[in-house]
Amino acid sequence: MTYKLDKTTFGLFKTLRKHRKLAEKRAINYEQNRTAKVLMYVLSGFMIGYLIFFAVMLAMIANDIDSMTAVELMFGIAPFVLLIDFLFRFLAQQTPSQIIKPYLLQPIPRALCIDTFISTSLFTWGNVIWFAMLIPYAIMSVVFSEGIWVTLGFLFCYYLLILANSQWYAIARTLINRSVLWWLLPIAVYALMALPIIIKGGSEKGFENFFDLFASIGTGISEGHVWPYLLAAAVLAVVVAINRRVQMESIMAEVTKTEKTTLHSVSRFAFLDRYGEIGQYMKLEIKTIMRNKNPRKSFIFATIFVFLISLAIALTDVYDGQFMTNFWCIYNFVVYGAMMLIRVMCNEGNYIDCLMVRRENILKLLRAKYFFYCILLLLPFLLMLPTVFSGKWSLLMLVAYGLFTAGFQYFICLQMAVYNKQTIPLNTKFVSKNGVENNYFQVVVQLVAFFFPLLLISILQAFLPDHVAYTIMLVIGLAFIFTHQLWLRNIYNRMMRRKYILLEGFRSSR
Repeated sequence: MTYKLDKTTFGLFKTLRKHRKLAEKRAINYEQNRTAKVLMYVLSGFMIGYLIFFAVMLAMIANDIDSMTAVELMFGIAPFVLLIDFLFRFLAQQTPSQIIKPYLLQPIPRALCIDTFISTSLFTWGNVIWFAMLIPYAIMSVVFSEGIWVTLGFLFCYYLLILANSQWYAIARTLINRSVLWWLLPIAVYALMALPIIIKGGSEKGFENFFDLFASIGTGISEGHVWPYLLAAAVLAVVVAINRRVQMESIMAEVTKTEKTTLHSVSRFAFLDRYGEIGQYMKLEIKTIMRNKNPRKSFIFATIFVFLISLAIALTDVYDGQFMTNFWCIYNFVVYGAMMLIRVMCNEGNYIDCLMVRRENILKLLRAKYFFYCILLLLPFLLMLPTVFSGKWSLLMLVAYGLFTAGFQYFICLQMAVYNKQTIPLNTKFVSKNGVENNYFQVVVQLVAFFFPLLLISILQAFLPDHVAYTIMLVIGLAFIFTHQLWLRNIYNRMMRRKYILLEGFRSSR
């Protein structure tokens, strides 16, 4: 879809940009996000510190070698920088739903809404954070040896590549949200980029060819050629055009979607009937995942991550160090909690009024969720057992971390039931009424669930033998498991004190 550019169009563009900027302030979780952002800023400060440290290390390397210029060195490692940037965006950046529903009945081109979203995604602070590494590096290694114009050209060309990477992430994230099979696309792209290494069988010559290929961009900048800038600008223009098309097709597919009712056999899960209402709510949890697009994809992604992490742990020796062993074991256990359980009640926001009809319905639902996700921990436990059989890990460590996750970490994740008040659509992903903004409070809770156990076990292992440290983790986990009825009731009581706030939030965000 195209539209004619005129003064009215630019006025609409400015208005939509303003709406986009105000969307976060209008969000129902704005107060929570404002508080949580303080910690995010602190963590961003640590990240900037690490980037400056890497800049110093790279500058020292660049100043010590004579076979290449500092600009060539930085562009030689550009594929690794862009890959890290791409992967980090999956952890820290969501692809927000397009705020297009309020404008469907207005005389506003839908393509203009898409262009507003793309322009907003281009000019964000996340796209300039790499300058914390690039600018110190340029000052220490480029500006005095190459001159100010080469330095500015180096920074500008790198910025164009980062902008292109942000659009490439948006394309990949949108397609992956459609189907898990789209993971093959980024795998194929990065395999194509690594073709010089693959052809040479990963030899030293292969890495040298790979490095020289991308370092030639830096050579062109140092020699004052225009083609590096034209190449970077062309790549940016192509990925922006592709992203525009992908976003438009995704939105139109949901806007024009017609619901089809098909008859199929219904799984009764009769074995859960013996557990009364708790069993019925466990059925609800299972069928929510089986029948609805978004919960099902979250479950599939979490399961794939668990399988991949388990394979990497079992088949390689990269993660055999004490810190990495603790990190990946804890991470593998908490994947389901961090990706799904932490959004507790967000799916139920679609029918929260029904759950409020009877006393303690929510409490029984929380118990059913807790039991269901505890059962899911058996999958990573079984997949990591080969590390025990091979002697890499101890059975005590595996059991201790599993019980700690079922106890303490799920205790942390389920606290979000008190604060989550934004409904997550069960099936639509790209279109929303008011936009799905980042929930920074959830991000903070995820960080606590991930890194507090790692900090605790590191402190314990610094002063105690490993088996004693694992036993302490096991006891802490068991203490929370045995007292789950007490803290679940505490969560329920706090929810009931906030029930009108929660109801208002869930209803307004449907």
